[in-house]
Amino acid sequence: MFLQVLWSFFSAYPRRTANCLALFFAVAGGLLLLMTRLREQRAHARMLASDVEAQVSEPTMIDKPTQRLNQFFYSFGSVALVLGLLLSEFSTQL
Repeated sequence: MFLQVLWSFFSAYPRRTANCLALFFAVAGGLLLLMTRLREQRAHARMLASDVEAQVSEPTMIDKPTQRLNQFFYSFGSVALVLGLLLSEFSTQL
């Protein structure tokens, strides 16, 4: 049902629909990148705070699974931004 509504809206207003989808992907990708960066900064601040409390001279690194998860979210957010850009460029050709 939802796909029928989306397709009928795309048939009636192709440029507007493509631009709305491009805006959706761009905003979603940008928010994903922003939230990943904020989470990464909070993890670094938490590690520094725990190092000060424990009086550890060597700073500890973020564990490997968290680094992989952050890298995945950075990649996924970047792909969403590129998809939004390409969809916006495509909508100018309609």
